[in-house]
Amino acid sequence: MRTHASARHHPHDDAPDTAEDFRKLASLSPGRSRDALRDQIIEAWLPMAERLAGRFRSRGENFEDLRQVAALGLVKAVDRYDPERGNAFESYAVPTVTGEIKRHFRDHMWTLHVPRRVQDLRNRVRFARQELSQTISGRAPTVEEIAEHAQMSEDDVRTGLEALESFTALSLDAELPGSEDGYSLSDALGSADPALDIVIDRESVKPRLEALSERERAILYMRFFSDMTQSRIAEQLGISQMHVSRLISRCCDRLRDQVMQDVA
Repeated sequence: MRTHASARHHPHDDAPDTAEDFRKLASLSPGRSRDALRDQIIEAWLPMAERLAGRFRSRGENFEDLRQVAALGLVKAVDRYDPERGNAFESYAVPTVTGEIKRHFRDHMWTLHVPRRVQDLRNRVRFARQELSQTISGRAPTVEEIAEHAQMSEDDVRTGLEALESFTALSLDAELPGSEDGYSLSDALGSADPALDIVIDRESVKPRLEALSERERAILYMRFFSDMTQSRIAEQLGISQMHVSRLISRCCDRLRDQVMQDVA
């Protein structure tokens, strides 16, 4: 591996000169020789990736996690870089690694306080799944495979997987999947039914109604359940409308006072 120390070509003092290595890498067929050269290039550029991760260390994320994210971004940059385009690898790698870190903050930062242990388990499971996805195709790795790869217990893997699934808080205004008319989560939530208050009031007053005289109960029933006017009630009972009004007021006041005493 040749090291080019001139800042004229690289803003990083220890940036390696890997142009020839990349050209050789592109010419090699898949196999041990190619894998060894690829690993050598990645290792040479790791100091740069770690420096990029260091720029984000004050944002509340564990630095070791940031280093791993930056390393994954570097691997992507090495695998996707095309030396035939004539651009220096660094000009391609820096935005690739930085973008990977920013995506991490966008997609993987906690919006709720979660115990540090659960955060660590989640990160270990996430990295293990990413690494296993390079060797397993067509399906997601199993709990057993993740546990073996990350040297974790299966219970810890399940905890990490649950944390992955419940990582961010969903806004109540978020549109529900498949909705075409803006139907949001808040629209699906229940609310207090005003009729429940009526049920409670009726149950509270029922024993007090039973204590009234038969005529008083009849007047209240006709007024509030049959929605009859005071004039019609008076006509039906053969008494004056004024008398009906006084009876209704007196009964309601008595019931209200008794119910309030029960509540108190």
